[in-house]
Amino acid sequence: MTPSRIPFTKMHGAGNDFVVLNNLDGRIDVTSELVKKMADRHFGAGADQVLIVEPPENASNHFKYRIFNADGQEVQQCGNGARCFAQFVLEKKLTSHRAIRVETLAGVIEPEWIEQNWVRVNMGPVVFDPARVPFNAEGLQKRDLGKAAQYQLPVDTGNHTENLWVSVASMGNPHVVLNLSSPVSDAFVQHVGTTLESHPRFPERVNVGFMHIIDRNRMNLRVFERGAGETLACGTGACAAATCGIAHGLLSNRVTVVKRGGTLTIEWDGDSNSPVWMEGPAVTVYEGEFYL
Repeated sequence: MTPSRIPFTKMHGAGNDFVVLNNLDGRIDVTSELVKKMADRHFGAGADQVLIVEPPENASNHFKYRIFNADGQEVQQCGNGARCFAQFVLEKKLTSHRAIRVETLAGVIEPEWIEQNWVRVNMGPVVFDPARVPFNAEGLQKRDLGKAAQYQLPVDTGNHTENLWVSVASMGNPHVVLNLSSPVSDAFVQHVGTTLESHPRFPERVNVGFMHIIDRNRMNLRVFERGAGETLACGTGACAAATCGIAHGLLSNRVTVVKRGGTLTIEWDGDSNSPVWMEGPAVTVYEGEFYL
């Protein structure tokens, strides 16, 4: 039975905010309804995602990491959450390891605590194959740009339907990336993000990245996340956008990604089998108890 008072920790990674629950003893029945209550910004603690710490299924790993969006849907991966996860288990003395192996629905990731409130994560390889994103590219115009393709997708931009060239990638969860020549308005992000998030060509819905490249080493990024709306930062979104830019030959192998909530560093050598590395902040905001 779930206890009537659930201790939680409020954390953020570059403004992407989380409620983190220690469920190593299995006492909390994590349901969609519970997640939605805790994530509610008026009646709960408020969060983009709720993160759950559980025992690993494989003894060679240290923990299992479950991620729920604010709408109650369990998802495969969250990069900013992964850094907060590592900071949390060290702060709570749940491990003495600075580098840990963590099971997710997308596979095993390896966060490493570098220093207080700063974590580096091996996010695994990026996937550009549309079928594995998943993305239905059938019948769309395609162009190869460097080591990855772009697809021309008709999108309702608010005033009219426009054919936009988009890149698609999976970092354990699906992403579509628009490379834009200038910063975009809030209205554009909201409208196009909402339209693309549930576009029929993305059967599992999709996270939408709006990328503006400043130079080969720096880019601005806004991300509209499925089930959460626009967030101040998205770790997997930063990985997806940066690797698309690197694959297309537009960015160097180490990129500073400037988000509305802070800055992340993404590194990838361009090899499809190589992992994507992400570095950034992971900060505890406060501790609390949620009353059921």
